[in-house]
Parts: sequence; C-alpha cells; structure tokens
Amino acid sequence: MDAVLNALMRSAKNESESPVEATQTMATQKPSREDAEAAVRTLIAWAGDNPDREGLIDTPKRVVRAYEELYKGYSAPLESVLDRTFGEIGNFDDMVVVRDIVFYSHCEHHMVPFMGKAHVAYFPVERVVGLSKIARVVDLYARRLQTQEHMTSQIITALDETLKPRGVAILIEAEHMCMAMRGIQKPGASTVTMQFTGVFRDDPQEQVRFMNLIRGARP
Repeated sequence: MDAVLNALMRSAKNESESPVEATQTMATQKPSREDAEAAVRTLIAWAGDNPDREGLIDTPKRVVRAYEELYKGYSAPLESVLDRTFGEIGNFDDMVVVRDIVFYSHCEHHMVPFMGKAHVAYFPVERVVGLSKIARVVDLYARRLQTQEHMTSQIITALDETLKPRGVAILIEAEHMCMAMRGIQKPGASTVTMQFTGVFRDDPQEQVRFMNLIRGARP
C-alpha cells in the first residue's frame, strides 16, 4: 500500500506529465479494493470507534462502493460524452444556454462535499451537442476531488476544445461544506466562479446577455 501511495505522489510531482497523463498513470497504479477497505477501517479506528462492531463491520465495503459512484468522473473519458453532434439546426446561430445544472462534488483539501448549480452557454458553429451532454460534462468533472475554480476551468476548456464553438460561458455557484461544517463554520455562504471564451470573452454585451438569461425570471 505504501509503495502505491509513494508512486502516486511521485506521479503528481512529475511536471512533464499533462493532467490527463497523470490521471492515466494513477489509474494504472490504483490500489486494490481490499486496500481501500482496509484504509476505511483504519480511519474508523483513528476516529475513535471500533470497526468490528455490528453497525460498522460492513461500512468499509459500503464506503468503497459509494466512492465508485462519487468519484466516477475519473473513469469516464470525455470523448464518450461529447462523441456526437447534430447538424440539423437550420439557420440557428445564437447562444444555447443550459442553466441550473445541479452537481455534487468533493473538496480536494478536506474531502467533504460541495454542491451547487452550473450554468453553461455556447455559440454553436453549424452543429450542436445534445443538451444532456453538457450536464454530463459538468458531472464528469464534478465527480472528482476538486476545487471549484479548477472545475470551472476544466468544464469550459473541455467544451471549447471539443465543440470548437464561437464562444463558451460558464458560471458556477456552490456551497462548500468544508466552510459550513468545519473551520470558520459559515453555512449558507456561496462561492461564485465564472469564465468566458471567444465572443463571450471579447464582447461584454454577450456576457450581460448570458447573465440576464441565467438570472432572469424563472418560468
């Protein structure tokens, strides 16, 4: 187990690897399920409880199964999400907006949840992507250990580089449990991050349109 963790740390420090290459390296050196369950038992004991008592005896297995779902973003390639576009859009050339995409993620600093909504817009060039695919891209990056800032950058970069639209806009608003449950303990505080590419970045009026659309009156 120690050898695996040391290898992961060396991989993370290797500046010659891209983020994708580093993730692939980590995937090939992934600890076994038994190692993961043993780690959960250790944490239970470190917290002060008995991992062998009735209520906790199967907790390591349940936690590992939950982790497979909570962090499934590591195992889904982007190409499988944005692998199909549609060209029958007539003369449509305005922005497409998908707002209120609910997501759940985990802070990479404390491994506690943060959750919120993502709002995404893009200007298509001849072809559009299925609306559910945009939500899937959000989930792809949310279901990892994250910071909100990095997640914002990853989502917009993925859409911009794959779809090659005239521009992409994203705004994410979230509440972080590492700020609500521990430390400063300020429940209800929200964090907002946003980023623009293409026409959204170059034309402030398009930024205003985007903000008005996602902040406008709800139906």
